[in-house]
Amino acid sequence: MKTKTIIAALLAPLFLAPAAHAEIKLIAIGSISGNTADRSAATAAPLESGVAGNLFGGAGSGLAHLGGDVFIAVPDRGPNANAYNPALDHTTSFIPRFHTLKLALKPSAAGASLPFTLTPTLLDTTLLSSKKPLHYAAGGAPALGGKHHTFYFSGRSDNFDPSRPSTDASNARFDPEGVRVSNDGQHIYITDEYGPFVYEFNRQTGKRMRVFTLPPEFAVSHVSPEGAVEIASNLMGRVANKGMEGLAITPDGRKLVGMMQSPLIQDGGVDGRFTRIVVIDIETGAVTQHAYPLTNIGTAAKPKYPTVSEIVAVNDHEFLVDERDGKGFGDDSKAAYKKVYRIDLTGAAVVNGVSGDANLARYAIQKTQFIDVVQALVAQGYAPKDIPAKLEGMAFGSDVVINGVRKHTLFISNDNDFIGTVTDSGHPAGADNPNTFLVFAIDAADLPGYQAQGHGRCEKGRN
Repeated sequence: MKTKTIIAALLAPLFLAPAAHAEIKLIAIGSISGNTADRSAATAAPLESGVAGNLFGGAGSGLAHLGGDVFIAVPDRGPNANAYNPALDHTTSFIPRFHTLKLALKPSAAGASLPFTLTPTLLDTTLLSSKKPLHYAAGGAPALGGKHHTFYFSGRSDNFDPSRPSTDASNARFDPEGVRVSNDGQHIYITDEYGPFVYEFNRQTGKRMRVFTLPPEFAVSHVSPEGAVEIASNLMGRVANKGMEGLAITPDGRKLVGMMQSPLIQDGGVDGRFTRIVVIDIETGAVTQHAYPLTNIGTAAKPKYPTVSEIVAVNDHEFLVDERDGKGFGDDSKAAYKKVYRIDLTGAAVVNGVSGDANLARYAIQKTQFIDVVQALVAQGYAPKDIPAKLEGMAFGSDVVINGVRKHTLFISNDNDFIGTVTDSGHPAGADNPNTFLVFAIDAADLPGYQAQGHGRCEKGRN
């Protein structure tokens, strides 16, 4: 009983009361249809599941600002909502890629429901590849692979070397989630849930340039194309399909700050209270870990913890974190919990070498609620069943001026799971399920210390 009291006392300051932010407002919503094709016509042939290989979907899994009104967006491992092979978790040989988008934000006409209009346009699609051969399972190589010494990554869950742990950089399987751009605009960094990894790619060619390998305790030693089998076969490492998710880059461009979607298996897995933040020194590759506390969205008797989808830098030590449930449009349920928290890593305890839920509790950082996204969308007239279930990407954009006052902008994007039309109990006639982008305006007083990322980045998608 005494131990429980001590732990409760330690946890009490971690979950701070929501802060008042009168000047954080939703100012625009824009979208691109989930039933359109992307800019990679060479991949248009149907995938194993019958879905077109160039379907423009899942684009909001990760979002990064390139400069001006141009952004980089990454879809995840591709379409797997169409059932065709449970032994592969219905994944396909979809080639992971990134999209260059123009997200044009302009003042709305008089009488509009929101003060700004957001017009998204797809400018380009770049396929992700390796210069060196990759390990494909039988039949798992993308059709374009091998030409001109270009080896494309694949979303298929069986494209790995079964004799090696999950952190084998020669594996072809790749599940992109978070993305950031280097300060010179020439490189992009993308997280991978399968490894987990952080990869560096050349922005112009899409070729992998560097691998940031996480510590061995993040890997699973028994690898399977079926997530449920992986979870049952391992006592440590990342949870299947809940690996390295969010990614930030500090404004000076020197450090990457990533987040695991859920706690490691040895930290409690999906029932754990603390997931991990990893800080990577880009020059040396050194990794420092911190513990992030998840909010219980169940009950004391039956706790349930959300997932972390994104992290973005406010400055070199403060960050915003996207923490969410999986409820809402696309899940045939009602959205309830989608919040952005603010954290500060100044003086944060290092948890390298620490494992276990109880052990991490004493080292967890503090967090403060910054935006309740569900509340903001409901106030705009959205029904909870129509709020996208997977709001996963987050990036600061260029400042705007509202009533003579300069405001920072925060863009939030959704992963529509490559499902262009949703038909469920809440939408029996079918409803469009687009790639959606929300824009919030933030007064400088509500984000003191904000520092935009470095200089010298290209203002256009291609140069």
